[in-house]
Amino acid sequence: MCVPVGGVAAAGRERSMKDVRKPLSKKYFILAAVVAVLIASLVGAILIGAGERSGSLSEELKDAVLHEENKINLFGWAVNPAAISAFIVTGILLLAALVIRIFAIPRFREVPGKFQTAIEALVGFFDDMARNNSPHSNNILGCYIFSAGCYVCFGTLFELFGVQWTTTEGYVVSLPAPLSDINAAIAMGCLSYLFIMGGGIAQCGIRGFGRAIKEFSLPVSMSFRLFGALLSGLLVTELVYYTIALSVVLPVAVGILFTLMHALVQTYVLVLLTSTYFGEVTEPYIRKPKRAKKRREKGAQPA
Repeated sequence: MCVPVGGVAAAGRERSMKDVRKPLSKKYFILAAVVAVLIASLVGAILIGAGERSGSLSEELKDAVLHEENKINLFGWAVNPAAISAFIVTGILLLAALVIRIFAIPRFREVPGKFQTAIEALVGFFDDMARNNSPHSNNILGCYIFSAGCYVCFGTLFELFGVQWTTTEGYVVSLPAPLSDINAAIAMGCLSYLFIMGGGIAQCGIRGFGRAIKEFSLPVSMSFRLFGALLSGLLVTELVYYTIALSVVLPVAVGILFTLMHALVQTYVLVLLTSTYFGEVTEPYIRKPKRAKKRREKGAQPA
């Protein structure tokens, strides 16, 4: 039975058109879902409202930096909102690590799926950074920069959800990123510095301690780098929240862009600095061969 050539070509074109329509329809569906979420967030923000504010815009921005007002009650103690954010982020990360270790890792296979590929890529990124910057000692370094990087990244992204909390005075505030508080930023910088110093002492003894002491400005630079970058994003989003009530489900696009940029950049900068200084402090000392001393010729000067 003969099939016309034109019919075969038409059938091929029809199949190719179907193959093109499938990914296009999927893209349109995702785009429509995103638009629907944004519209629902806008409608919800307008209906619910922004809640009662504690003062003017200048007072809101000042409190975002100093945290003198808008304290939150924690077991009878008045603490900064960033402390609540830190406890929530830490609990989420510990719970996620426990669930992945118990339910996901035992099911890993030689042919990885999407989730296994993502986990291996994330772990491999930090492991490669530790090996490249500290080739002589990197076992515990990879674990630390992975933990610190996840905390900084997910802690910064936490403010995207606009979680509302009631203060001791009855006002409603959005929980900021944990490291937007100067105390948390100083604690992270000092912890990284103590980790570097401990690694230097463990690997090189008193010589490693001396190398770490020479970098006495490291915790200050780390702390204020984290605090300054995250605080700028917090002030921008706080300004937007005050003028436009859009803190339901997802903040506005400005807050998202600032938060994403700070989360990625500050995570990379922190783990890069920590791994680089750790490699310098723990580098084994190699004695240089002594040069033969030149003997001074003593004798009569040439005529």
